[in-house]
Amino acid sequence: MRRPCYALLVLAAASLGGCREKPGSAPGLVADVPAEAGAATTKTDTEGAPSAEADADAPPPEPSGPLLVDLAGIAHLPPPIPESAPRLASIAMRTDVLAKPDPKATRVGFLRAGAIVEMDPEIAGTSGCKDGWRKIKPYGYVCVGPEATLDLNHPIVKAASRRPDITQKLPYMYGIVTRGGPVYARIPTEEDLKTHEPGLKKHLAKWEKDKESGAAYGLDVWMKWKSQASPSALEAMEQRLTDPDIPLFLKDGGRVPNLSGLLKSNDLVKIGQVDRRNGVAFVETFLHEGRRYNVSTDLRVMPADRFRPIRGSDFHGYEIGKDIDFPFALVRRPGAKRWVWDEGKKKLVAGEEVAYRAAVALTGKQKFVGGVLHYEMKDGGWIDDRHAGRVDPAKKMPAWGKNGEKWLDINITKQVLVAYEGTKAVFATVISSGESGLEDPETSKATKRGIFRIHTKHVSVTMDSDAVGEEFELRDVPYVQYFQDGYALHGAYWHDRFGQPKSHGCVNLAPEDARRLFHWTEPQVPYGWHGAARNLTGTVVFIHP
Repeated sequence: MRRPCYALLVLAAASLGGCREKPGSAPGLVADVPAEAGAATTKTDTEGAPSAEADADAPPPEPSGPLLVDLAGIAHLPPPIPESAPRLASIAMRTDVLAKPDPKATRVGFLRAGAIVEMDPEIAGTSGCKDGWRKIKPYGYVCVGPEATLDLNHPIVKAASRRPDITQKLPYMYGIVTRGGPVYARIPTEEDLKTHEPGLKKHLAKWEKDKESGAAYGLDVWMKWKSQASPSALEAMEQRLTDPDIPLFLKDGGRVPNLSGLLKSNDLVKIGQVDRRNGVAFVETFLHEGRRYNVSTDLRVMPADRFRPIRGSDFHGYEIGKDIDFPFALVRRPGAKRWVWDEGKKKLVAGEEVAYRAAVALTGKQKFVGGVLHYEMKDGGWIDDRHAGRVDPAKKMPAWGKNGEKWLDINITKQVLVAYEGTKAVFATVISSGESGLEDPETSKATKRGIFRIHTKHVSVTMDSDAVGEEFELRDVPYVQYFQDGYALHGAYWHDRFGQPKSHGCVNLAPEDARRLFHWTEPQVPYGWHGAARNLTGTVVFIHP
């Protein structure tokens, strides 16, 4: 039996799996939903997911004010914490937030190293926590100790000060390894390079000539948070340039704080290796003697020339009622044509191409021509359902919609997601579900169908696969929302085939769609937190053929 989209702890981060689809020709998007269907709520093996029996703890307060990111993609950030307010900081890749000041209490959220949150100054208890629990805002308790500190000048707090950027489609800088190489605890010296990268000269020669992912490609990705432009990679190397803003903890031979847990000895220079197809997220970049180095989210130093910078898809979905209205179709495959009826030939003739992933307004008329279903477009011509999926409102509104809940309708056949606020459809986009289509998700790379609720969310988390011939590790996959066991909705920065089956079982979203939906669904993740967990009350996810 295959463990679909299973969770695996990697540096204290839960890992996930993938998704799939099978194209079809049904004219409607949304299947009939049983009016009184209930959402599934099961105990999971997902790292960080709460169990159903733990919900006796008081629920978090209802969110107030605007969403941190709305469905239009606009961020609404709160004011900073007052300098005079008591504060606590995370010093671990995952610091648990519990419902009560008790180590056995329900986990309701997560902080990540460098996060600073406001707290109540009084100790809330010491059960299982020598240095005392602190109540943080807006809710929950954190144990001061190995995972959290009151010292805002702690080395990890200072080194991990770059927070995930929720104002952009990707929260970090990302790269995919094209040529495996070393991971360092500090900036390597010339002698270190001779020891740990003996083939460096040959590697750099290939990198300089590589047009797709070499020296001339993607410098803008690494400069994401820089206010000043950088010279080209080759120019920097020729002049052996060194940036003035090298992270303080790396200056003068300094070493990274041991956030990764890989520094087993102060004598170590190389603390690991990255291999082809690994994806890594970065928070800092700098030049040292002409070579660019990046710092990962867990504070490891890696040569940037080992990676292909990743921009991520620029696609995002459509607000219903603003960008498009019913009836409409989403173009889910490249190569769609506007078919025009030729009266003389008595057949449809291919016209201009319709843009991949465009939202096309329809008249509501449809007909079969040559055994293929076509939809009439409002601005003239017809489009076939081999390339585009018609989107209609739910034919039979489920109970949770009638009750005013938010919910997600995901059609695997059409590869389309529609978000509802009660009975009103508000957003639609294309997805990439499991590549095995409608096969058994227990034995294939198929997405599980059914009615679920989102129970755990992470701004980013690590995924990997042990499938033969498909080994990969993708760190800090963005905007992950678990809904059943290890199955999740999440952003995918490594491909741009949304609208077609692609994943290993999860529901892949374009990064911007993932960002918007992550902040729209329940449970809400408070600003500054890295995740939230809540069973039974999360947003409904209805997945069907």
